[in-house]
Amino acid sequence: MPTHDPVSEFRAEWLPHVTRDGLSRIIELLEKGSPLLIHGAFTRTMPMGCLASHIAWNHPQTCKYQHEAGVMWLSRVAKLNPATSSVILAWDRHGAADFTLRSDLLEACLEEQQQREVRDVCEPVLC
Repeated sequence: MPTHDPVSEFRAEWLPHVTRDGLSRIIELLEKGSPLLIHGAFTRTMPMGCLASHIAWNHPQTCKYQHEAGVMWLSRVAKLNPATSSVILAWDRHGAADFTLRSDLLEACLEEQQQREVRDVCEPVLC
């Protein structure tokens, strides 16, 4: 059952599909409150895009798209409807200006990055 909480959706439905490069990029943009991270549209002029667009530009299945990348990543990779995504709806309201949302998404990204590093260290190597 889909959640209406954007941070829960972000953790459960977005982060499992985000590449390392995409995760690093989103962390960088969220930490800075970067003007390249926009809201209210998927893209403006390259390299300005929303959360989904920056993730998509760093994903092998959607990096070839430009303005449509975010929509393609959400629908084809994350299997979400861009029109009903709680993350997109919340981000479109205020974007990086919503300090609480930005902080919560950043925290989720940093936790995901840390978990991935631990998994990489702990995974046995097959010979």
